[in-house]
Amino acid sequence: MAEVQESYRAAGFGRRLRTLQPVMRGPNSAMLGLPTVLARARHLARNDPWAVSALNKSVSNGIATGIQAKPLWGSAELKQRVARLWKRWMKHSDADGVLNFYGQQALAWREWKEAGEVFARLRFRRPEDGLPVPLQVQLIESEQCPRSYYSTASNGNAIREGIEFDAIGRRVAYWMFREHPGDQSMTVNGNELVRVPAEQVIHLYRPNRAGALRGVPASAAVLLRMFNLDRLDDAVLERQAIANLFAGFYTVPEVPDDGTGGGTPMVEDLQSGLDADGTPLAGLEPATMQELPPGYGVQFSEPPGAGADYAEFLRGHLMAIAAGHDIPYEVLTGDLRNVSDRALRLILNEFRRVIEADQWLYMIPMFCQRVRDGWFDQAVLAGLLEVPGYAELRDDVTETLWVPEGWPWSHPVQDVGAEKAAVRAGFKSRDKVILGAGEDPEQVDEEIRASNARADSLGLVLDSDARRTNTSGAAQKDADAAGGDDASPDPNEQGNPDDQ
Repeated sequence: MAEVQESYRAAGFGRRLRTLQPVMRGPNSAMLGLPTVLARARHLARNDPWAVSALNKSVSNGIATGIQAKPLWGSAELKQRVARLWKRWMKHSDADGVLNFYGQQALAWREWKEAGEVFARLRFRRPEDGLPVPLQVQLIESEQCPRSYYSTASNGNAIREGIEFDAIGRRVAYWMFREHPGDQSMTVNGNELVRVPAEQVIHLYRPNRAGALRGVPASAAVLLRMFNLDRLDDAVLERQAIANLFAGFYTVPEVPDDGTGGGTPMVEDLQSGLDADGTPLAGLEPATMQELPPGYGVQFSEPPGAGADYAEFLRGHLMAIAAGHDIPYEVLTGDLRNVSDRALRLILNEFRRVIEADQWLYMIPMFCQRVRDGWFDQAVLAGLLEVPGYAELRDDVTETLWVPEGWPWSHPVQDVGAEKAAVRAGFKSRDKVILGAGEDPEQVDEEIRASNARADSLGLVLDSDARRTNTSGAAQKDADAAGGDDASPDPNEQGNPDDQ
């Protein structure tokens, strides 16, 4: 042990490390206090403005207007059929009848960040229910699957933190309350635990450690800091409010008390606005010049400030809160003072990497694709899609290109120029650029074709039409051949000497 301490100073037990004596816990034993953490995280999400901002910014960047689905397998007709059916179904995807599928994506992301996890149940419907595809998605909060439920099922399976595992450790079921245990309107059997097969349950969370069964709220590391900072900020605000209630004070000449009560009169009640002999205190109005008796003086209130270093003190703690939420300080607060354009680009690029990791490692494979798989199953079973050999081809048929909302350009002129140069150099395809903007390449091409056809029918020549004009807006020398392989080069154009 002494050798270890000599090798790693962090393993020592000196004066500075005497109070740092953590207990070694497994990935799930360390979560025993999470119900309390979750309750506090939800409290701050309701009451703390920085917690609200962190959640809103995370949702608006992670989901925005929705992550679109584009089919990849099958003929053009089948792809169109799938796209139309999916678009119709998204309007009716919510089992609660409130949101469309994009709205459910946003709510699932918010729940995931606020509570550390969210469940979704695939509710299979009957054909007579009148849905485009007999399937709906029900979002379920973390508390409805009790973390404290440990047991052994009648079939011998182990139940840990509300999740049932078979002999080889696979998740086979989730045990859930019929209703949220925190709702006051719970029905008689609302607190009854129900076994739901794992095939019907989606569990969206980010394991912080290998083997972790449940998720941790994103604000867990900064909950205490946020609570104390909110108390401090509220105390400073209250002090300022109280101090500014007093506009000023007036003094009267001191008169010795001769024992008959004729001494200096005292103000008995500031609330009444009357002094000891019933004389009203002077009110304050704009441009008021108040005459006072001889010997009276006026002293205006000088309320204390919040402190010269309070803004920097607050900024330092907000930076820590932003870091705990994986959100840049500038995005969390909107404070862009002393931030250059180049620095802002670096900040946003790093933030995009964080968001894209959450999208492609968790949200899309664990939630979106699971819903898509269930949707295809129900569509094929209901005869809405004809896919011979679907059971063997399921993985290929359900393969989907997910298109998150595109990132806005930080510098449109430079960004568009860079994308154009990358396409012309062969480093990137047009489809990749269009997908990066959150659009469907095939739909964009169809829109361009239709727009060009309409312009041609009306005799319009626009700068945006590369068939007719060059990048400077001048007409092409041979408009018909400008985009073809037979286009002849400009004889006046200077070639590359290396190509001669």
